[in-house]
Amino acid sequence: MSPAGIEAIVFDYGNVISRFDVQLYFRGILPYSSLSQVDLALAMKGSSQVIVTYESGGMSSDQFFAAISERCSLQMTREEFVRVYNGIFEPIETTRDLIRQLHGRYRLGLLSNTSEWHFQHEISRNPIFPLFEAVTVSHEVKLRKPAEAIYRDILRKLNLPPAACVYVDDIAEFALAATRLGMHGVHYTTHEKLLEHLSEIGIRIAAADGTTTP
Repeated sequence: MSPAGIEAIVFDYGNVISRFDVQLYFRGILPYSSLSQVDLALAMKGSSQVIVTYESGGMSSDQFFAAISERCSLQMTREEFVRVYNGIFEPIETTRDLIRQLHGRYRLGLLSNTSEWHFQHEISRNPIFPLFEAVTVSHEVKLRKPAEAIYRDILRKLNLPPAACVYVDDIAEFALAATRLGMHGVHYTTHEKLLEHLSEIGIRIAAADGTTTP
């Protein structure tokens, strides 16, 4: 256990472990839509509740594909859509390296608002995914951050009290929700700031020479 009593560090996925760009999704489906670029942008904006429902486990992947195809007037196969839908991610190697450094010193968890297809085709295929001892994803538990119950789910899986856990998220509201529950919520902005925050609460980070900080 660390000097601060920290036993586990839980990470969000999007824009923490892998960054994502929804414009890649937009540009990917544009050639398959009968709508103009302006109208497609409006249709995508109007589809936000469909995405929330999908990420909350309220519809199947096939239902999601059908709903988006109708709203965006798409003429593409399921396989083409899956490829475009999942082609928005880019690794954040600094976070992945950090997770590898923390593994073995702290228990690791993953807590993410995500969909079945993003989990199947991106998250679960990430090389560092096996390092997570506990995983809570919104589409499986049918809850989305910042609902308190989704944080309690990862705590239950880790079998730890909130004070023994750090939670890292790129959305300040979600990090704050963890803090309100008693976790050490950290708002991720840059890798350097993340290391500073972790050091402040007593998290040891392995350096290249094998030493640890703080």
